[in-house]
This record gives sequence, structure tokens and C-alpha cells, in this order.
Amino acid sequence: MFFFNKKHTIAASGILQGAVDHHSHILPGVDDGVETMDEALRILAAYEVLGIKELWLTPHIMEDIPNSAEKLATRFDELKAAYSGNIQLHLAAEYMIDNHLRKLLQDCHSEPQGGISTPKENNLLPIGTSGKHILVETSYYNSPMRMDETLQQIKSLGYFPLLAHPERYMYLDNADYLKLHSQGVKFQLNLASLAGGYGAAVKKKALWLLTNGFYSVAGSDLHSEDAIEIITKCELREKVVEQVEKLLHDSI
Repeated sequence: MFFFNKKHTIAASGILQGAVDHHSHILPGVDDGVETMDEALRILAAYEVLGIKELWLTPHIMEDIPNSAEKLATRFDELKAAYSGNIQLHLAAEYMIDNHLRKLLQDCHSEPQGGISTPKENNLLPIGTSGKHILVETSYYNSPMRMDETLQQIKSLGYFPLLAHPERYMYLDNADYLKLHSQGVKFQLNLASLAGGYGAAVKKKALWLLTNGFYSVAGSDLHSEDAIEIITKCELREKVVEQVEKLLHDSI
């Protein structure tokens, strides 16, 4: 008999075998995540033991951390040169919905020159194998100014907004999630949210979003080596394990 109320840790459940982590801050020395190359390499070694197949490195880009795509690409090349394992590494970014992002998006739009529309330089770092998604975030407590406008800017460039850890935004309720989902915004789950890692309210939201099929992918949102044990020891009920496993093996 299959007991849906039985719990498993994420590590013991086996759902990380062949998994894709769509959100991490492991690229060293570029934001509030991993600081050194040595720590990044230890994390990757631990990921190999867990069976993770692909990893998206998604450093912050925002007004307070104005990383450029060029700078991040250089650091990414350094990490790839130092890493000799088998995990497929990909570079993207996690963009705060703010004025800095709106400027980057505006710079991607074409401009008329002599009656001919000429594309501007695209300095965005999309996420996903299709190259058609932009990972975005907001403040946890307040809706950003011009959020709808910014999401529309992203879509006008042919991208789908992928909202990082929507369960953590306290200003969003079920009606807001329904609206965003109907507008073509996709959602990314933080694994620790389901185990109460960010509190009971976030866990409740995450379970509601998961049960109602809102999430497209999942990620660790890993910021440090210590967080590996915290995430892998999270306990999930069997029914939840089934649903999360699919998210960890889906691509966008």
C-alpha cells in the first residue's frame, strides 16, 4: 500500500537523482551567495554525490548589485575551468524587478534608424534550455512599482517571466497568483519552502501552489555550503515528493 502521509527527507527520497536545479547562488564572489571558488567546488562535489545532473547559476542583478552579463560570463568561465566534474553548468541571472531591470529591457528594444528598425544589444541572461525565460524576483513584503509594466516589457521581447519563489511574497494572495498565471507568468519553487524552511505561512502557500499546478520548475536557491544539509534534510510527505520530483526533472 502507498502511504501518502509517510515522510521522506529530500536526500533519502531519491528525487535529486538526475535533477535540474533552476535557482542557485553558487557562482562565487558576485553577490550575497558563495564567496570563494573553493566553496563553490565543494558544493558541486556534494551535488554530484546527490545525483544532480544540471545546475543553473543565477546570481542577483539589481540596483544594489548591478552585475553585468559580461562580468558574470567571465566569472562563469573561471568556474568551468576550475570544475572537472560531470554536472552541466548553465549561466543565467535572477533579476530584481526594479529600475535597473527596466533599463536593461529598454536597451533590448529595437530603435528606428533611417526608417529601419535596428535591434539594440541584448545583455540579458535568460534561464532554461529554450532560452525563452527570464528569472525575476521582488521584495518579499511589498509589490514593486510598475510590476505589470515590467512583466509586459519582458513578454514584448519574446520571453516568459519566471517568478522566483512566489510562495515567499507576503503581499501576494491566491487571487494574485491566479492573475499572474493567467498572464503567462511561470513560477519556480524553492525546495525548502515546502518543509517550512521560511515559516509556516510560506509552506502553506507553497503547498497550495503545488497542489494547484502553478509551478513549472524547482530550485534550491542555495547561497552557501551549509545550506546543502538544511535542504537535503527537509522532510516531505510522499504525495508531495511525487509532485516535486516532476518539477526537478522538467525543463523550460
